[in-house]
Amino acid sequence: MAVGGYRRVIRAALGAFLATSLMSHEAGADVKYTVVDYADLDGWKEDDHAAALKVFLNTCQDMNDPDWTALCALANDGPDPRTFFELFFRAVLIEDKADPLFTGYFEPELDGSLRRTDRFRYPVYAMPSEARVLRPWLSRREILATDIMAGRGLEIAWVDDPVELFFLQIQGSGRIRLPNGRNLRVGYAGANGHEYRSIGAELVRRGVYEPHQVSAQVIKNWVRRNPAEGEELLFHSPSYVFFREVSEVPSDRGPLGAMNRSVTTLRSIAVDPAFVPLGAPVWLEKDGEVPLRRLMIAQDTGSAIKGAQRADVFFGTGDAAGRKAGKLRDPGRMMVLMPIQRAYALLPENAI
Repeated sequence: MAVGGYRRVIRAALGAFLATSLMSHEAGADVKYTVVDYADLDGWKEDDHAAALKVFLNTCQDMNDPDWTALCALANDGPDPRTFFELFFRAVLIEDKADPLFTGYFEPELDGSLRRTDRFRYPVYAMPSEARVLRPWLSRREILATDIMAGRGLEIAWVDDPVELFFLQIQGSGRIRLPNGRNLRVGYAGANGHEYRSIGAELVRRGVYEPHQVSAQVIKNWVRRNPAEGEELLFHSPSYVFFREVSEVPSDRGPLGAMNRSVTTLRSIAVDPAFVPLGAPVWLEKDGEVPLRRLMIAQDTGSAIKGAQRADVFFGTGDAAGRKAGKLRDPGRMMVLMPIQRAYALLPENAI
């Protein structure tokens, strides 16, 4: 389709949405919106826009709003990728009062079994029916230190390491290597409704570590060196995550994100959907040990991902991905690419 045709289609699809916004303004009056020119996005021209467009196409079909549906149809028509994003989107910097923070996540791999053994004795639970209704439900301590889950057939598998299971719950999905060589993939099914509390921050509060020393591996090692205190430390977070089997996802694809589609290494991010529409392209700029200048797609969420300038970058599967993800904890900025009409509808009248 010629550029002029694209313009006509998109104007027709979006014209009715000039005064509306996909995002709720329930976040409060302190949220600030600024449209940023593409020329002011550091590294924009050098990025692989075709790779980003491919990831966008993986989930845009599931965005039900008419403007996004129209853009998805255009994206499927084979446009020049960079031109597509620049022509039909505007980059919006969304800021609240929270400091920007960008971290990484990955898909863990654990050793486990479909049957309980002396080695594999820590259960990976499916979600009880009452936990879907009662909010909040029981705390982590109440779930694990009582027999509330016993005899109900909720065990998907058993693993050999409680701290790895704790971090599996933080990540929200993972693979369990079974003794026969098969991999069982599990994904997030729900949680008990309690707020997650950082055990790394708790170790800092206790004076065990300085903030710059804390990482997932450091926490794991401390818990293993101090099993009794470590068990109690894990109870510091009352949040508890339940899983479901998702082994229908091919092994060469990433785990399922919040949109029930596979996420892509270094192209998918988890965001706070109160500020960022799931499925939207997001331009990320950050420095630190793992600098990034890249167009990502918001395809996931997380209990610790709260705020307008907060995101979690997916690094892939396994220990190597986990080590890389664990090194990422940096400030920066991200801009949400919004359909043109919606982008300008977010701005105060005197800013247009």
